[in-house]
Amino acid sequence: MKLLNITEHLFDVFREHTANSKLVLLHPDSQYRSVLVAHISNLPDIPVFYYALGPDDINVHSFINGMMHDVANQQPTFGRHINMLTPEALLNFDILLDTFAQDLGELSSQPFYFVLDEYDRSDTADDIQMFIEKLVDRLPDQCTVVINSRTLPRLPWVSMIAKNKAVILHDDQLVRRDFYGTDNQGTQSLEVYALGPGFVLFNDVPIDTWEGHLPRLLFFFALDRPVITRSEICNAFWPELDTDQAVNVFHVTKRRLHKALDMDVLVHDDGYYRVNPELNVHYDTIEFVVRLMEGRDKDNPNRVQAWQRAVEMYRGPFLQGHTDPWIVSRRKDFRAGYLEALMAMANVRLSEDRPEHALTLFQRALAEDNRREDLHREIMLLFTRLGRRSEAAAHFQRLTEEMRKQGLDVGQETRAVYNEIMS
Repeated sequence: MKLLNITEHLFDVFREHTANSKLVLLHPDSQYRSVLVAHISNLPDIPVFYYALGPDDINVHSFINGMMHDVANQQPTFGRHINMLTPEALLNFDILLDTFAQDLGELSSQPFYFVLDEYDRSDTADDIQMFIEKLVDRLPDQCTVVINSRTLPRLPWVSMIAKNKAVILHDDQLVRRDFYGTDNQGTQSLEVYALGPGFVLFNDVPIDTWEGHLPRLLFFFALDRPVITRSEICNAFWPELDTDQAVNVFHVTKRRLHKALDMDVLVHDDGYYRVNPELNVHYDTIEFVVRLMEGRDKDNPNRVQAWQRAVEMYRGPFLQGHTDPWIVSRRKDFRAGYLEALMAMANVRLSEDRPEHALTLFQRALAEDNRREDLHREIMLLFTRLGRRSEAAAHFQRLTEEMRKQGLDVGQETRAVYNEIMS
């Protein structure tokens, strides 16, 4: 009976913290993670689909084939869109992702869980890690993926939490910091700032001996995940080079990184690279995500201060000025968190009857992403509320013109707001 009570409590906490997340990790150190998986797999009122990775899941295609076989026993039509792909299409990563997400969407029309058990079997498969990372943004609205693993998956958890797509649960506790289990372990203290141009301080002194931008970016890349492989590094930095050339350039870059900090920054352990545990790294992106999580906590009496601090910490786009694909991807994630904080603060100002301040915050958000029609609508409505209807009309006309240049049209909801204002 005691175990039953514990399990029911764990599931209540699980359901509370995962209501708005697409990816849930049951932390490897959780005492009851397997018990919780068993409970979730037998829920009577929520559809649950289960796949345990096997020893043959050494790449993304064997992973998908295994899922199609096992999940088809639970839902016979699963995988029909994947099965229709040509051999050439199967080799296209984006097509494979979109098609797999389509198959997931047809599993159930109501909210459901998709459990990936024994996930640590994919530890050495870079393409499986990349597949799950990119799948998160494609998951159907009704699907939540639950990962049970004996090791911390090699996914960019900090940035996924920043965009409010993932959470990590340690039994009945939401992991709110130290996401990779490395906080305050080292004796050498470094301050790392990536929101903006990106710089590193050692004892309050900026490090400026990088010998080019690659060693510095390699350091930021190593902080992105719990551990990384050499092939991940080479594919991110030198995809145009063959393997031997990329490996040579990597070792040169690594030596320059170690020289810049006068120590072995990356250590090799069991086939993976990670930041040297002797370094006690204070990273602004992690603190930024901590503040976002505090703001999302409806029971936190200091939510407003947390949102405000998140806004203040965002000094600019992630590693501003660089256009590497992995940087652009992370930039979108942290920008999503920044927009969330700006909009939360704008709504706070509206509740305080400070519409001018709220308008400024919505305009700052729009400057980050002018494709968000919800922001355009808020600004038009605030202009109207402030008695500036002509500015609302002008804003709509500018939006219409910009979208026309892109071959697009304004959405019906935005047009309806405009018509209401004009009437």
